[in-house]
Amino acid sequence: MSASHGVAGEEASSALALVNSRHMRSGQPADLLADPARAAEWLAGRGLMPRGTRLSDPETARLVALREAVRGLFAARAGQRTPAAGDMATLNDALAAATVIPSLTWDEAGPHQSEQAPAAAGPFAATAALLARDALRVLTDPAGPEPAPCGAHDCVRWFLRTHAARQWCSDRCGDRVRAARHYARHRGTA
Repeated sequence: MSASHGVAGEEASSALALVNSRHMRSGQPADLLADPARAAEWLAGRGLMPRGTRLSDPETARLVALREAVRGLFAARAGQRTPAAGDMATLNDALAAATVIPSLTWDEAGPHQSEQAPAAAGPFAATAALLARDALRVLTDPAGPEPAPCGAHDCVRWFLRTHAARQWCSDRCGDRVRAARHYARHRGTA
């Protein structure tokens, strides 16, 4: 149940996908974490929790709070300003909730680092910690792409800017902006 429409960076960052789980669809707000069932479905769809896992209302509220904190931290980084203390505390609480153990996996594409939580940590705490660690990586990697807000009108998604000229989260948003510019230019000359 992904509504990403090819958002740049979501394939590489679960934290970015988490931030984009709140977006606009047909001009209306859409929230893929609106209730425990949808939040569990979203986590399963990203491979972060097994299918059929149930979330409680408090776990869903913590996941939404983490999303909003990461969104605030991305905005602080993009705006080169100090983030809200509450956003940092929410991320740090999620990081501290479960120890995450790095491990090596290997598939046809080659070696990859993955992370797992010990079984005793509990599935939600482990998932929140994985999302928080990914957000930490995105926020602190000096060589990595920077999180940036989409420049399209009415788009609230974020993307990872891999090129300084990139302004939009997806080709779809870029096409909408270019079409609107074209329409405005030609309408003005008619």
